Amino acid sequence: MNTSAEPPAPVVGIGWRHPHYAELLERRPALDFLEVHSENFFTEGGAALAVLEQGRAHYALSLHGVGLSLGSAVGLDAWHLDQLARLVARVDPVRVSDHAAFARGNFRGSPVHAADLLPLPFTTEALEVLCANVGRVQDRLQRPFMVENLSAYLTWHVPDGEQAWAEAAFLAELARRTGCSLLVDVNNIYVNALNARRTGSEADPLQMCRDWLDAIPLGAVGEIHLAGHCHVRDAHGEIVIDDHGSRVCDAVWALYAHAIRRFGGVPTLIEWDTDIPALDVLLGEAARARAVCADVFAGVGV
Repeated sequence: MNTSAEPPAPVVGIGWRHPHYAELLERRPALDFLEVHSENFFTEGGAALAVLEQGRAHYALSLHGVGLSLGSAVGLDAWHLDQLARLVARVDPVRVSDHAAFARGNFRGSPVHAADLLPLPFTTEALEVLCANVGRVQDRLQRPFMVENLSAYLTWHVPDGEQAWAEAAFLAELARRTGCSLLVDVNNIYVNALNARRTGSEADPLQMCRDWLDAIPLGAVGEIHLAGHCHVRDAHGEIVIDDHGSRVCDAVWALYAHAIRRFGGVPTLIEWDTDIPALDVLLGEAARARAVCADVFAGVGV
């Protein structure tokens, strides 16, 4: 990183959720952007869309989707893509994204939607499906798109003789082939590394995450997400869930600093979707993200 130039100003936003609609519009805190879930604003008119347009008058918007099912072999839902295109045209967001996941499939001859983000097998066949669907989205929206890495709670068996990609290499190839950007969720990487211990992995989770980040090409990342997670324990053991319901943990902050050192001043979002706290808690997390960036830019150890 060039330390002789003036360091860039950190670009930080928060996920704008219903409990904070009115307060944020009234207070207008110093944020660089707001991110909303695209599907919440697909209706034509109504109170939700009116609030979104008020927010757009004061902040840049990033649209983050959960329902495109980009990895679905049955293809994209044309209605869903049409609604997203209409919303993009209406609010002119700075970024548009969804996940490297699938939710749609065929059941007894008809397409069904799982209403969940299911992981992809990291195979060449799955990559080709994902590339085709991302290409269709970008053609429809007439703008670059971002694809987020997933927190996954199962893995697929890859048949003998079929190439299996590492996740980071799989996503890097997606970006190379389609020209899309990657939305790197640092918490998701850490959750997956922690859960890898359930399959017998003895690797250091933090080093696994650093290696993952280092495998992503420079210039490929368009946004970073930070969030909290929880540990769930029962008679069968422990699993870590990406629930977006708490503060960012210290390990994820350390990985975020590593990501900023590698990728530079990438726009960063604080996500909080369950047990949503007071707005000031989110603003405090956003301030910490700014501080981490400032320390990285200044060459201070984090």
